[in-house]
Amino acid sequence: QVQLVESGGGLAQAGGSLRLSCAASGRVFTIRAMGWYRQAPGKQRELAAVITNGGRIDYADSVKGRFTISRDTAKNTVYLQMNSLEPEDTAVYNCAAQTMLGPIAEWNAWGQGTQVTVSS
Repeated sequence: QVQLVESGGGLAQAGGSLRLSCAASGRVFTIRAMGWYRQAPGKQRELAAVITNGGRIDYADSVKGRFTISRDTAKNTVYLQMNSLEPEDTAVYNCAAQTMLGPIAEWNAWGQGTQVTVSS
């Protein structure tokens, strides 16, 4: 199995910045990609940012130009730098890993979730 432990998050003012971290442990060699999902109250869960083992990065349109996902492979850690925060970024953020624990790649490892609240 893969375990994910998140840190960071909290409260920020609009225009401010926060940084999330996600450390992976366990069968990390099965990880094919890591990403940050977020879910705001009353809204569907959204994949905000993803980074693959090959270094490909994708962002949701809602965060492009403001959020940056990066990784430290030596530490098995992924980061999400969030700048120019908006009240609409308020959500629970979950780190997730797409693994090959089974026959196909699946998003089947999840962090505990961290609350990000942006005040106007």
